[in-house]
Amino acid sequence: MKKNAWKKYTEEELKELNRVCDDYKEYITVSKTEREATKEIIRRAKEKGYRDLEEYRKGNKPILPGDKIYVNNCGKAVALFLIGEENIENGMNILGAHIDSPRLDLKANPLYDEKGFAYFDTHYYGGIKKYQWVTLPLALHGVVVKKDGTVVDIVIGEDPKDPVVGITDLLPHLGHKQLDKKGDKVVEGENLDILIGSRPLKDDKDEDKVKEYILEILKEKYDIEEDDFLSAEIEVVPAGAARDFGLDKSMIMAYGQDDSVCAYTSLEAFLQFKEVKRTAACILVDKEEIGSVGATGMRSHFFDNAIAEICELMGNKSSLAVRRVLKNSRMLSSDVNAAYDPLYKDVMDERNATFFGKGVGFCKFTGSRGKSGSNDANAEYIAKIRKVLDDAKVDFQISELGKVDEGGGGTIAYILANYNVDVIDCGVGVLSMHAPWEVTSKSDIYEAYKCYIAFIKNMK
Repeated sequence: MKKNAWKKYTEEELKELNRVCDDYKEYITVSKTEREATKEIIRRAKEKGYRDLEEYRKGNKPILPGDKIYVNNCGKAVALFLIGEENIENGMNILGAHIDSPRLDLKANPLYDEKGFAYFDTHYYGGIKKYQWVTLPLALHGVVVKKDGTVVDIVIGEDPKDPVVGITDLLPHLGHKQLDKKGDKVVEGENLDILIGSRPLKDDKDEDKVKEYILEILKEKYDIEEDDFLSAEIEVVPAGAARDFGLDKSMIMAYGQDDSVCAYTSLEAFLQFKEVKRTAACILVDKEEIGSVGATGMRSHFFDNAIAEICELMGNKSSLAVRRVLKNSRMLSSDVNAAYDPLYKDVMDERNATFFGKGVGFCKFTGSRGKSGSNDANAEYIAKIRKVLDDAKVDFQISELGKVDEGGGGTIAYILANYNVDVIDCGVGVLSMHAPWEVTSKSDIYEAYKCYIAFIKNMK
């Protein structure tokens, strides 16, 4: 059994660990949705000199070694490229993570009132335990796009002066039948409606019609009408900032650490580099929690299309160029794993679990039960990674997601593997994964950051 990484750190290393984790808390607090994450990622990339691929394409500007490029996909996904000295057909070192998280989404016609209350109707997104979302302070994040094309950004519930919203629950005295239900039925999906108001307009004769007052508030503050919800994307997430967790401040509690913790460490490791021998890429995508579908998910062709544009602007117009680049690439699919929880050890395999404080976790295969839907990394590739990390003194562990017949999960790894890319899942262990508030170890965050730096620098 590996020693806990906390025992090895010098004072200088602890200072760097705290710097990384403090910055991570700032990142995740302002990146609760895929749109917000995309904005923050591009902001940070621009500060490091990255430029939009569209500037190169429209100006027919050649791409040269050392160029720093980003691709913005619909404001919900990003790909970054640092062009290396070697021919790009030799392959890239790729870090990939997702920036969407389980949440509630407003329906297209969300606003209604009933018996003196105004509600937003929702549809949950991703795998959640529905009962965990009741009686919490919740915030609204997203955009409303008006018919004239105006985009209105919405954030309500994060500023201390803002109101919060939430979902009510039944009191225990009247909840006997509710508590007899199975866990996934204790709160039904159609009952995850957000209570947003209870005050009618002063001159409204029908006191039950309170949604008009809500519409008046929205009109005054955001200049939007009820019909504008038809072209809106508004997400309901836990209100509040990331916080230190534990009396020793050794952990972080935040919403959306699956997979913001890997997106952040991948991004920040990537942005440390000014130049590389082998071209490096960082993919931060949407829709992983619902199967990587849609134009902004990893199954779309935005990544290989971007590579094709880059190859052409580097003078390589071969129809096989993109396939050669990907076939020769190496990737870490940066996604979280379930951390060993002593309170639920009956579903964990202690010999093959991700432990807090033992470093970044590698998952040779994901999928479920009989490895269904899995990317199963090659042993030869794992051997190369072991050497890179041992040489860089990075703490790591190799694990699975629980006992064989207890469940499983998927990532974006198999999608890149379809292009013949060497890829393995690699990320931070999480307690209470997919809950509104998740917990991670600061030392594991730091080791993941170091791991991604070592991979970009030394993987061949």
